[in-house]
Amino acid sequence: MEQYFLAVDIGASSGRHILGRVEKGRMSLEEIYRFPNGMKAVRGQLCWDLEELWGHVKAGMKKCKELGKIPVSMGVDTWAVDYVLLDSQDKIVGNTVGYRDQRTRGMDREVSQVISPKELYRRTGIQKQSFNTIYQFMAVKKNNPEYLTQARTMMMIPDYFHFLLTGKKCQEYTNATTTQLVSPVSNTWDYELIEKLGYPRQWFGELSMPGTLVGGLSKAVEEEVGFSCQVVLPGTHDTASAVAAVPSNEEDILYISSGTWSLMGTERRQADCSRQSRVHNFTNEGGYEHRFRYLKNIMGLWMIQSVKKELAEEGEDYSFGQLCQMAAGEEIKSLVDCNHECFLAPRGMTEAVRKYCRESGQQEPRTAAQLAAVIYRGLAVCYRKTKEELEQVTGKTYRKLHIVGGGANADFLNQLTADETGCPVYAGPTEATAIGNLAVQMIGAGVYGNLKEAREGIFRSFDIKKYEPQV
Repeated sequence: MEQYFLAVDIGASSGRHILGRVEKGRMSLEEIYRFPNGMKAVRGQLCWDLEELWGHVKAGMKKCKELGKIPVSMGVDTWAVDYVLLDSQDKIVGNTVGYRDQRTRGMDREVSQVISPKELYRRTGIQKQSFNTIYQFMAVKKNNPEYLTQARTMMMIPDYFHFLLTGKKCQEYTNATTTQLVSPVSNTWDYELIEKLGYPRQWFGELSMPGTLVGGLSKAVEEEVGFSCQVVLPGTHDTASAVAAVPSNEEDILYISSGTWSLMGTERRQADCSRQSRVHNFTNEGGYEHRFRYLKNIMGLWMIQSVKKELAEEGEDYSFGQLCQMAAGEEIKSLVDCNHECFLAPRGMTEAVRKYCRESGQQEPRTAAQLAAVIYRGLAVCYRKTKEELEQVTGKTYRKLHIVGGGANADFLNQLTADETGCPVYAGPTEATAIGNLAVQMIGAGVYGNLKEAREGIFRSFDIKKYEPQV
């Protein structure tokens, strides 16, 4: 009898349900449901519609029943840093505000009055970003202090969905590390830091590792979707799942998890919380089996996604593949710094790109092809600089670069990246986040013995395209 496993992979712009199974050592995937996602304005704040997302989670599960493909287990992964607060009746407290909202402006200064940025990095090893959960909590403390007493439970977004599925509360490790409140030494919450900041200690319970069995579906969910299965924690931070799917067991390789964000780095067994690491703004996020994802967050395909949407609103509706192909034929040399804060949440991405080029004395892109070329070239330069910084900090030379995720389909960007970094690029698999989610479930079920076996299986199962440097 065939064994199916279900990955519910929810990104910042869309989500999907993917069934996976292994036959003769090869993993195969079947996308059975896809749905949109995005932040919505609610009383002046950018928020996630969790009720709508929960409806989609169940709708995709019902599709499994319709197809007669009942999963042995399932797990949910999402983006990082955002969370839900629940009161004593398990009702949501306040808005579920998204990371692009402006409420965290100035909160880094508030936190720095309690702990210096140097000491904070030494204790947590997490890259400073204005939207990290540590600053979101400070915004709550300053603007809605009543929430601190009303809320009894804090869960990251995927933890909340696992709670809705099972009725059981847990806090998964990989996503917890993105709060900037976890110690990379003890691999648990830094309670001394939490108490210094004045955040309720009761919000922070025992952390669970990827592969942990949460439990079966609640009776209500089971009746609604028409089947029962186990819920197993994947790396609930989507990047943790994507990195688990990097199809190599070699040491000292680089990866880019390429999607809305580009997460570029390497895998390490110990965190680097040194001054040099902090100056270069690298992060030590948690990974499978307490590996550390030593990486840098780069704005990524968010810029292309935003421009594509704006072009469609003006009647120019291109696919990502078309934009990439069009960009390859352009000779415009302008570049943008894709990490610049002006691209985080602009009113219009197209105008933000043009303004950046104007103000930096570069040719202003006018056409869709030129806009895409400028963004792709900027991303490739960011990748090169990040590789150089990694080599400087680690003292290692990286000779291979794996790109996983949706960006692995971007031929022009992949070739630019090979040319800029001077090392071969291995692109694929594109569905890395779902694959990593499934792989952890399959390890738990004994389909694979460990992560090494799973990565070998992933390499055999999916097409990997190689790009050699041409300059």
